[in-house]
Amino acid sequence: MNGPRVFTCSICGEVSQEICVRCTKDACDNHRCLKCLRCSDCCECEVPLETAERTPKTETAS
Repeated sequence: MNGPRVFTCSICGEVSQEICVRCTKDACDNHRCLKCLRCSDCCECEVPLETAERTPKTETAS
């Protein structure tokens, strides 16, 4: 029972494992900005989430 916690995105209802760092609502990968780690409701980045390049968090520059 120590596996990853699974929640429901507060925006679309999809499975999520992350939360918004501002409002702390559950947010799936489609509704959480990788730049600021906020949900699409709280994100103030100039690039919309739909057009932002989405890269895995574990990827590092060589």
